[in-house]
Amino acid sequence: MKKPARRLFRDDLERDRPVYAVWELTLACDQACRHCGSRAGSSRAQELDAEQVLDTAAQLVGLGVREVTLIGGEAYLHPQLIDVVRVLHHGGVRVTMQTGGRRVGLALVKALKGAGLAAIGVSIDGLREAHEELRAVPGGWDACFRTLAVGRAEGLIVTANTQINRLNMGELRELAAVLQGAGVRVWQVQLTVPMGRAADRPDWIVQPWMILDIVETLADIQRDAIARELPFEVFAGNNIGYFGPHEAVLRSRPGLPPTHWNGCRAGQQVLGIEADGVVKGCPSLPTAPYDGGNLREVSLEQIWQHADELAFARDRDTSELWGRCAGCYYAPTCMAGCSFTAHCTLGKRGNQPFCWYRADQLRREGLREVLVHAEDAPGTPFDFGRFELREEPWPG
Repeated sequence: MKKPARRLFRDDLERDRPVYAVWELTLACDQACRHCGSRAGSSRAQELDAEQVLDTAAQLVGLGVREVTLIGGEAYLHPQLIDVVRVLHHGGVRVTMQTGGRRVGLALVKALKGAGLAAIGVSIDGLREAHEELRAVPGGWDACFRTLAVGRAEGLIVTANTQINRLNMGELRELAAVLQGAGVRVWQVQLTVPMGRAADRPDWIVQPWMILDIVETLADIQRDAIARELPFEVFAGNNIGYFGPHEAVLRSRPGLPPTHWNGCRAGQQVLGIEADGVVKGCPSLPTAPYDGGNLREVSLEQIWQHADELAFARDRDTSELWGRCAGCYYAPTCMAGCSFTAHCTLGKRGNQPFCWYRADQLRREGLREVLVHAEDAPGTPFDFGRFELREEPWPG
């Protein structure tokens, strides 16, 4: 018998409990995106077997997780995708899937909807030329919009997510209009982070001062959608924003009180699971420094309760902050923004160069920060290199 869907209460967000999980079912992928943080393509050497996959789904239900997003690689390449959706849905969990959309057809969408999938999100990284340069698959742009159309036709909520980088940052307004026309309800945006294959393309990573125009453009798009009463929402990812006049516009949700960035939620309300059973406090975190344990050896509940690698954001204070973040007015609340972005860019968390407020303060001083590539990534999934930060005069 299906359990009722678990509701989200304020109490869920005021204590450490797993509300949202992102589960990489497999690292197998039918694309080879040039900015992929996990370097997806082939399956991991030891991915969870059929029994372990279903047990993991049951553990997520038992732990009280409210929502699970299934990813890859490509989740639809996993033979038990439908079974996983069904187990989670019958356990009262809201289930969504993120995909590159290359081979998502009507039969698959019908099966997913029948198993209980609530929404499907498609990765669309710019207009056609930029998208296909990043995704490295000719025809991938059209496939994405076919997926959106099929999802809508079958009654799924359809969303899109975009990584913002130097290839597409100048076309955000045009892309938003295209997505609105395709019936996208929520557009999640985040910066491309120098992790995985993106770490091999340092010239694609935006410079810190570029965040000023990016955030202002996204806020304008949001305000325009509100003014025109469009069913379209810009959803700022964890490395977009940080205070200033646009923060509430991009961070608040329709029908709810205005809000702002309240620090990294990794290991507080969020967890991530890799296809081989590794559990992290956030799916985007680099694996090596944040591996909290493996589901082959220990239960999900034990990892959540006891792994230090998941608990880093629960009890920390401003003593770990460094650079300009250490002396920032918002430091006790912000805690240097997105942990994985800072760590993968500068080699450790605690200093966030991609911050609107910080870039604006520097601009007022006649300065801007520049990232200089200093160290290559080793070439493994969820790996990273290192940049150094320098200050230079603001031109003009």
